[in-house]
Amino acid sequence: MTKAVSMAKKENIMDKLLAILRTTCPGIDFENETGLVDKELIDSLDVVTIVSEIMGTFGIELNVEDIIPENFNSAQAMMDLINERSR
Repeated sequence: MTKAVSMAKKENIMDKLLAILRTTCPGIDFENETGLVDKELIDSLDVVTIVSEIMGTFGIELNVEDIIPENFNSAQAMMDLINERSR
């Protein structure tokens, strides 16, 4: 895979993820926020919804061990988790 294709794929993943996040929790600056859980901008019910949407949209399985604040504090952290579980 070329670097351009890889970058396009990452942008597509992020676009889909941001759509999920904006639908689940409108009004949050997901592109810049790095403390979604720590600052209580999203709560446990939001995380459950986000996990369900991620699993359905990206066809991946997330384990209980994956559902920690560090993996959900930012859109980038969630994208990193998606990429890790997609391998």
